[in-house]
Amino acid sequence: MAKVIVAGGGIAGVACARELRARGIGVEVRDRGRVIGGRMASRWIDGRIVDAGASYFTARSPEFIEVVDDWLIRGLVRPWTHRFPVIDGPSATLSEPVPGPLRYAAPHGIRSLVADLATRGGLRVSQSSPISMVRPGPVVDGEPVDAVVLAMPDPQALRHLDPDLDTERTELIGRRWSPALALLAGWEARGWPPLDGAFVHGDPTLAWIADDGRRRGDNAPVLVAHSTAEFAAGRLTDPRAAAGDLTAALRRLLGIPTDPAWTYVQRWTFARPEQPRERTYFLGQARVGLAGDGWGEPRVESAWRSGTELARAIAEAVG
Repeated sequence: MAKVIVAGGGIAGVACARELRARGIGVEVRDRGRVIGGRMASRWIDGRIVDAGASYFTARSPEFIEVVDDWLIRGLVRPWTHRFPVIDGPSATLSEPVPGPLRYAAPHGIRSLVADLATRGGLRVSQSSPISMVRPGPVVDGEPVDAVVLAMPDPQALRHLDPDLDTERTELIGRRWSPALALLAGWEARGWPPLDGAFVHGDPTLAWIADDGRRRGDNAPVLVAHSTAEFAAGRLTDPRAAAGDLTAALRRLLGIPTDPAWTYVQRWTFARPEQPRERTYFLGQARVGLAGDGWGEPRVESAWRSGTELARAIAEAVG
């Protein structure tokens, strides 16, 4: 039986591994994190799960809609909203909500969706088990395999590629990724205008705000705010020190009269690529595959599609 190592336990890596296994290919999933999910991250804080990474997702392709419909039937996702307002940063004024595609949220945290894909796909993900080096062969940390998948942001994937893998490295070099800090904050009671979420324009500190209680459906007084890339860039080494500035910006933009009861800051060094790719994955003659939300538009659905389509290409190459 052919064997593939998938490095990365986010939705792209898990979708890839699940599709490979469904096609009868042996697969080993290794992830450096302590829990599955990647940037679809959720944290347990103050007795409640809070989404710290992706805030929502959309579904456009028929194939992904089938996946989402199954989640809906089993209560893993809920329709959230079609409309978000925009907050003008300098004046802290709200626009009328702008219509858009339906955004879905996960009552049990968005990480639960990646865990569900793994469980129902019969996958076992080795946590706290990063790979070190991929060499021609392909060989992963001295083990020959039929193919290897790096399902992670470009700068992280580069660290694992041997210099002799010129073609693969060329695919990853020179593409910039923006950082972000995510502030998770909880209050004793609600003290802000009713909104599901809002894009922020023209503010030096914040770019996006989500009401986690409305997103989750339990109305908890919890907000999540994502910083601008410029604010995050100089604060990645000590993200906790940014909590005060992030909180002050959030209170000003929403007119919140009190400090939160608790805060937590999540660092995302490679939050999103600055330019999308037209291709959904890469697989060269060396059978080293590259996948993730950096392939196609940076969306949850794109990451799922990237991993799934890469798996099909690998199955054809090693079958």
